[in-house]
Amino acid sequence: MTADCKPPRLRSANRPPVERLRTALALATAGVPVLPLRAGKVPFGNCLACHRNACGGRPNMKTPGPCHCPRPCHAWAAAATDHAVLTSPEWAEAWRDASAVAYHPGGAGLAVVDLDDADAVAWARRTLPATRTVPTMRGEHWIYRGTMGSSNAVRPGVDIKSTMSYARWLGPGTGTMTALPDAVRALTVKEPSTARPAPFSVSVPPGGGGGECHHRTPAYLERGIAMAEQRITDASSAVHTTVYRTFLAVLSAHGRCGCLTEAHVSRLFTAAQAKGESPRHCTDAWTNARTALGM
Repeated sequence: MTADCKPPRLRSANRPPVERLRTALALATAGVPVLPLRAGKVPFGNCLACHRNACGGRPNMKTPGPCHCPRPCHAWAAAATDHAVLTSPEWAEAWRDASAVAYHPGGAGLAVVDLDDADAVAWARRTLPATRTVPTMRGEHWIYRGTMGSSNAVRPGVDIKSTMSYARWLGPGTGTMTALPDAVRALTVKEPSTARPAPFSVSVPPGGGGGECHHRTPAYLERGIAMAEQRITDASSAVHTTVYRTFLAVLSAHGRCGCLTEAHVSRLFTAAQAKGESPRHCTDAWTNARTALGM
């Protein structure tokens, strides 16, 4: 490695950093990949040889590359469990100037729901299954067993940190760690984007597909709408996703032959709004479902 592969020297207010390195080594022994954070709770910048990913990036990043830099470049992707790496001369200066220890949740088979304020914590307590929790400066980290994609601002005050991300180590926390629930995975599910939708309207096409359509049997259609209403009503989590998928299923089954009426759609919207959906979100979900089906 060339001599220019050297991070800028940043002084930490607290010295010596022995405890930080000790903590990092203990986590590494437990199989948790760790890295140092500099002032501002951010990773150390890339060295000159790795600047702007000139080296190609780490092999475990989204786009695999040839980087074998022995320094802690590339943020979460440099996180390591190898004691020889963590105590190497190339990492020593970063540990001397570190202000905190971070870990790569995805590398440890974990997902962290980062709740940034009291409102987010209250939402999690109402909505998510209990798991190990760690207090933060303004909120809490909820840690689950399992990995998923990382995403910021999945709802107000809530970030997901798992693969391709790092989280600050703030202690072991309390409580029993549980499996990553579908309710958390659903937070990153995005509906198909569409142009600004107009208010929904349902019309029966001329001819309505003919008089033989079995959907027109009152009992058949009623059963389908009732089942859709019940599916929305029974949703205990991921209501946005449930509403969209239910609308998609109804349109797929009954949307092309002119069977649906304004009254049917009104029933679905009423069920969704009873679960807390806004009229605007109902309209967006209905329009997105129609777009997805090419209607």
